[in-house]
Amino acid sequence: MKIGRIIGDTVACLPLATGPVDRVRRICRRLRGAERSSPADAQEHYSAWVYKHDTLSRKDVALLRSMAEMLPRRPTISVVMPVCNTPLVILEKAIRSVLNQAYADWELCIADDASSASGIRELLEQYAAKDTRIKVRFRDSRGNIAAASNTALEMATGEFVALLDHDDVLPAHALYWVAEAINRHPDARLLYSDEDKIDAQGMRFDPYFKPDFNYELFLAQNMICHLGVYRRELICSLGGFRSGFDGSQDYDLALRVIAAIPRNQIVHIPRILYHWRSIAGSVALSRTEKHFCEPTARRAVAEHLQSAGGGTVDMAPESPAFHRIKYQRPAELPLVSIVICTRDHEALLRTAVESIRMVSTYPNYEIVIVDNGSREPQAVAYLASLATQPGIKVIRDDSAFNYSRLNNGAVAHCRGDIVCLLNDDIEVVTPDWLEEMVSFAIKPDVGAVGARLWYPDGTLQHGGVIIGIGGVAGHAHPRLPKGCPGYFSRAVLQQELSAVTGACLMVRRAVFQEVGGLDEQIAVAFNDIDFCLRLRAAGYRNIWTPFAELIHHESASRGLEDNPEKIARFQREVRFMEARWGDTLACDPHYNPNLSMQAGDYSLDCSHRLPAWRAA
Repeated sequence: MKIGRIIGDTVACLPLATGPVDRVRRICRRLRGAERSSPADAQEHYSAWVYKHDTLSRKDVALLRSMAEMLPRRPTISVVMPVCNTPLVILEKAIRSVLNQAYADWELCIADDASSASGIRELLEQYAAKDTRIKVRFRDSRGNIAAASNTALEMATGEFVALLDHDDVLPAHALYWVAEAINRHPDARLLYSDEDKIDAQGMRFDPYFKPDFNYELFLAQNMICHLGVYRRELICSLGGFRSGFDGSQDYDLALRVIAAIPRNQIVHIPRILYHWRSIAGSVALSRTEKHFCEPTARRAVAEHLQSAGGGTVDMAPESPAFHRIKYQRPAELPLVSIVICTRDHEALLRTAVESIRMVSTYPNYEIVIVDNGSREPQAVAYLASLATQPGIKVIRDDSAFNYSRLNNGAVAHCRGDIVCLLNDDIEVVTPDWLEEMVSFAIKPDVGAVGARLWYPDGTLQHGGVIIGIGGVAGHAHPRLPKGCPGYFSRAVLQQELSAVTGACLMVRRAVFQEVGGLDEQIAVAFNDIDFCLRLRAAGYRNIWTPFAELIHHESASRGLEDNPEKIARFQREVRFMEARWGDTLACDPHYNPNLSMQAGDYSLDCSHRLPAWRAA
């Protein structure tokens, strides 16, 4: 038996594996970082993580029961489960996973959607007779999943409703952590957890460690999904589940819920609280198992966008199961001021400027170039020629290099309502890069907008920034090959992130000035990160889009941090960021505390940073 297997109808997620002890130790060394695992080891790595961090013994469950009894608030959680022709063994495991919950204040509301398979009515009646918390209603005619879910919802009396599919499994601690989160967030109206999948043999795999609520990512994929928990009065006031959205009825519900509540009432529980069974007929096995899911999902998103101010939804080009959103652009496109700081390196600057002018389809922009003391004759001559051309302004500044000060000075000379900071070692790839970024930047609640940047060899240079990686910040999906979607397609879907790189950063000029621009105390490193964090602190969302693509010839201008002076300056700027942002650097809401802080590759964390709770 492999490490990490679980039996759905037992209390624990599996006690001890029976494999060789040295193999277990080797895997655990990987978790501590002593050995670096390859992608081929991902499943073995997760199985080891499950064994070490997410396997409950009976003693653990007993402890959680005691902890549950001490919660100041113990809301009843109604678990809503529609049933239709479920294999009896699987159905029984789903029911028993609720019976085995450490948190006792629940009710299980089961609606059978006129099942024709034998034994289902008898099984459901048998469990309803055993435990008064189990309620069962048998529908006379087939109504499909939305109608059956509403029938189950009609029986619910709890303050909160949790959604459970008839072939899935809740781990024994699921409802405890939901109740615990409700106690910590008394205003919560929607809660969701991380999830994984479970195969026919009980092997757990494919964990999705999610970010805190991320609106743009949610429009691209149903990141709430499992385990989703809602205030009952809220979903009843919205009419429950809508017929016509079968297969995506929970996504449609979540879209209507998030449109009705403020973001601070959406709570993410960063724990695996749901095992999505991967069997024939389940979307967990393949999206093609239910071909109608994707069209209904896009229709639900389209309706949401229509009510939220406009936009269109289509399949994401690099991950067709998910969505690309295009927001409506104003009839009169705003002027974009593209700010480029440069010194010498005429060939790099020429590539940047010519790619902007020859590739870009956006008609309304100006280029503002800050020449920070160029000396090379070719560069001086090229800058002089640019200064005579319409739509280009060249500013000379011979002072010592300070990226923040140079850009702040340039912004003061900009005419545009929108500013785009751009490195001189950038080359435009997608013609509509400015249109894409502007569509986000004009939104009143958006701060910085970043693009997808590639190294010349076709690997990913910038897929957004994760705060805390390596100490201060690091790139997401570094060096990911082109064509790879990344962690749950996050490398190919638009989303909110804590920060984006200043190598290509767009922001409204008024917002740039509102937060004081770039901090001139930070001359080289982290000024873009600090700027984005200040935007976030001021209440703005920072957006990264993969649909604006550029090539970044990184470090071609200034070189690497490879001499004592540069290293000392870099260390000073690290200390500055640590002093200013403190604990903010320890937990990025757009990442997950179960994921590694050593690299932005979304690998599992070796030390498990969640608070300890297990029995001694």
